Amino acid sequence: MLPAGRQPRHPSYNPSFFSAPALTLAANSPSTAATLALIADDMQEVDKVIASRLQSAVPLVGEVARYIISAGGKRLRPALLLLMSGALGYTGSQRFNLAAVVEFIHTATLLHDDVVDESTLRRGRPTANENFGNPASVLVGDFLYSRAFQMMVETSSLRVMEILADATNVIAEGEVQQLMNTHDASLSESGYLNVIRSKTAKLFEASARLAAVLAASPPEIEHACASYGQALGTAFQVIDDVLDYDGNAQEMGKNLGDDLREGKVTLPLIIAMQRGNTQEQALLRSIIETGSTDELSSVISIIKKTGALDATRQAAATQAQLAMDAAAHLPSNPHSKGLLQLAAQLLERRT
Repeated sequence: MLPAGRQPRHPSYNPSFFSAPALTLAANSPSTAATLALIADDMQEVDKVIASRLQSAVPLVGEVARYIISAGGKRLRPALLLLMSGALGYTGSQRFNLAAVVEFIHTATLLHDDVVDESTLRRGRPTANENFGNPASVLVGDFLYSRAFQMMVETSSLRVMEILADATNVIAEGEVQQLMNTHDASLSESGYLNVIRSKTAKLFEASARLAAVLAASPPEIEHACASYGQALGTAFQVIDDVLDYDGNAQEMGKNLGDDLREGKVTLPLIIAMQRGNTQEQALLRSIIETGSTDELSSVISIIKKTGALDATRQAAATQAQLAMDAAAHLPSNPHSKGLLQLAAQLLERRT
């Protein structure tokens, strides 16, 4: 059900960040799918929680929420919480509830992001704002945030509420900082890193930390879990930024060059600006400041010529290795080995 009159439409280079040893992938590494198979039954339970908690007396709420959630997605944040719970031996039902909570928070950010970015395509189909309009997308995002907070209260754990409240606040700050950084050709690597650690990695960190809290783990294990989540989330976003210039639009389910159009200055652009000659720097600066994608092919050519994509992949590899180092502190079992593989396989993602 849509609002009256609205019809749906369908379908500078810092060596410290890069200098850690390169991640080596074993030739016979199991696929991410095999890792996620460890929690397949758990994810079905999470899906049941999601379905039940999307119920609302207002039909449009469920319609919009189900539209974006049913589009698929990687579900990495709930998967991370479930895998970490398994690694720490926690089998209580609250892991399903909190996995749904982090997915709701993530989905709320997507709804709001697509409105802010004026995006039209996500996961291979029209965004919710394209289909239902901006007001519905923003308000249903608000519903998902509030429903998530209702659910976290049910844990009766102040620590759980503290982690998720802090994470949500940091994410919001990251969103605002990214907005302030748009079309800023002078953005530094540290400025970029601050945004992705707030906007993306923070919810990964919270998801992993929540598992440690549920399992009543000692502080050093909780720290290792949080470190794993932050590094994994950082690597995930860095690779995502590579794919915006070196991916396949059909595979990714979104438009190539969206970051450029939205004025987002990501690591490939930052490195290309630092390494390019005067003429290339001037062209990149002009394109960043206008958000034009008319010369996207020229931008991609400069990024590749300067080695910016390889350097960005190396940055992701550094973060993935940090995640693997943190996972080494966890008990040895199939779930912790799965966490190691998840970090390793992340570098091979194409979507």
